[in-house]
Amino acid sequence: MRILDVGCGINKHPGAVGIDRNPASAADVLCDLDRFPYPFRDSAFDEIRAIHVIEHVADVVRTIEEFHRLARPGALIRIETPHYTDFSSFCDPTHRWHLNSFSFRYFGEDHGGFGYYSPVRLREKNVRVKLLSFWKWLGWEFLVNRFPRFRRFWEHYLCFVVRGKVIVFEFEVVKE
Repeated sequence: MRILDVGCGINKHPGAVGIDRNPASAADVLCDLDRFPYPFRDSAFDEIRAIHVIEHVADVVRTIEEFHRLARPGALIRIETPHYTDFSSFCDPTHRWHLNSFSFRYFGEDHGGFGYYSPVRLREKNVRVKLLSFWKWLGWEFLVNRFPRFRRFWEHYLCFVVRGKVIVFEFEVVKE
């Protein structure tokens, strides 16, 4: 199984091919993550991991399109990013994007009518929101993750009080 760890930093996923722009990282390949295409052939990977990377890129849509190009049909794309209500989303001056748990619906069946901007399709397998510890202990994290309607209600009305911490997305790559 070939795994690409995008923006691997110093903690590259074991057994993965790591790419990063920083020569002090554990990357196997140095490249600017905002310059496309990445130096790999089409459909080369079974899994693509972007852990705390997507919030740093210049163009989220183009980056997802590149992940799609690099992934084989049915591959897993795993993205982790701070929830936009978390302090860490705004304390890093290199963060360009502040995302919520619905930010990547754009690439799925429920794209809200805006799917024509990109031909890339991803099937949402799992979206998990991690909340700050206090709210997790009170059971809010379970409710947000167990019931999709409750997650929508939380995102719309409650997330600035019951703060999110991290969002973990898992997508299956759809190619025709």
